[in-house]
Amino acid sequence: MAPGLPTDEQEPQVLPFHQALPRLLRDPVTELAKMGTDAGGRIVRLHIGPFRPYLVSHPDHVQQVLKTDWSTFVREGMFWRPLRRVTGQSILGEGAGWESSRKVLQPLFTARYTASLGEDLADIIAGRVAELDEHARTGRPIDAGHQMTAIVNESVIKVLFGGRIPRDVAERLLPEFATCATSIGFRLLFPFVPYSVRVPGDRAFLAATKKIDEIVHPLIERALKEGTDTNEVVSALLRARIRETGTADLRQVRDDLVSVYGAASETTAVSLTWLWSVLHDYPDVYAKLREEIGQVVGDGPVRPAHVARLRYLRMVLQEVVRLYPPGWIIPRQAVADTEIGGVRIKAGSQVLVSPYTTHRLAEFWDRPLAFDPERWAPEQTERRHRYASIPFGAGPHVCLGRHLFFLKAPLVIANLLSRYQLTLANPQRLTPVPGASVRPKEKLMLNLLPIERSRQA
Repeated sequence: MAPGLPTDEQEPQVLPFHQALPRLLRDPVTELAKMGTDAGGRIVRLHIGPFRPYLVSHPDHVQQVLKTDWSTFVREGMFWRPLRRVTGQSILGEGAGWESSRKVLQPLFTARYTASLGEDLADIIAGRVAELDEHARTGRPIDAGHQMTAIVNESVIKVLFGGRIPRDVAERLLPEFATCATSIGFRLLFPFVPYSVRVPGDRAFLAATKKIDEIVHPLIERALKEGTDTNEVVSALLRARIRETGTADLRQVRDDLVSVYGAASETTAVSLTWLWSVLHDYPDVYAKLREEIGQVVGDGPVRPAHVARLRYLRMVLQEVVRLYPPGWIIPRQAVADTEIGGVRIKAGSQVLVSPYTTHRLAEFWDRPLAFDPERWAPEQTERRHRYASIPFGAGPHVCLGRHLFFLKAPLVIANLLSRYQLTLANPQRLTPVPGASVRPKEKLMLNLLPIERSRQA
């Protein structure tokens, strides 16, 4: 048990089957968060048929599960099966396999290495954003989710994978990864359903995984034949695996590659999609953000040096991933009898850490449902519980792509807002859809007005 946590034995709040199941079927992400916030951060036990996980959201309990007692709560059990059907036994694994993959992949995601990618990223993103000029000229709105994913996808493919993946192949990969991320929602909600039983999303998931393998495996085999003396990711992974084991396990390299792609792209693309709805709802935030970008970037191209000076933009992004954390649940399985906050947890129990809930606890967040970037001012963050905000997880399993997120996302936003005035063509209330990450169910369409025309208007 983590030091500092209460030792008096307590009972969790229990949510019976007839209450839990209808709510989870209706709006799983929102309702799961309400179950935690209604309990005020107390541990909640959800009775979902034979499946009875513990919902954990209080920052003290989060700290114990993800940091201080992390080896007791491992990434095993039924919740991880849907994800590992696409990522395999790489960075999302546990034990020796996870340690090996993290050792190989971590150098590709350090703050220093990420910063070294800045100039190339800035050029690629600027070029990709400029392709939207046709939409701006003709007045045709863009699909925000698709375009944010496409921009991020191209930057990741070109910078991390060099010339190994042509653009047309990258564009084929894009929808398949999105399908994998969204089609496992049912399996995540009801992980006890046997895989011999087909459930909604299974057919789409399996088809997408097959297409990913058809693209990725030849890519690895070609890199192995051509030599591994270049610095892009495929060669780096092959070199690392050959150095480690004396041979290249192509399945392991495939798993590593898929995990790298997910860490580098999914969080950024999803967060940028939510951003435009938020800016529509909070025009004062939008105005302040545009003003800062105008002052820092001016009429010149957006460069990596601008990112450190775009302080309000970073606060906006921190608030986006607070309200809409990409990882809405962080599943763990207890490997020994233990306690969390005085609640006894038996070995084998499933524990769900819920960032979506933690980020909405009124004890730690003033007006938790309001979008307020000012809460990320330095004087505010100094007084906040360190584990009240966990959009990228925490502890040894913290997301490797977090540094890349705070470089890529500002570059995309600054390029868009220095070039266009963006407005929602179809404002609406968005429904979060569970999956590997949380995407809005509804399609968001954006109107683009060139900045010069916007000023004249």
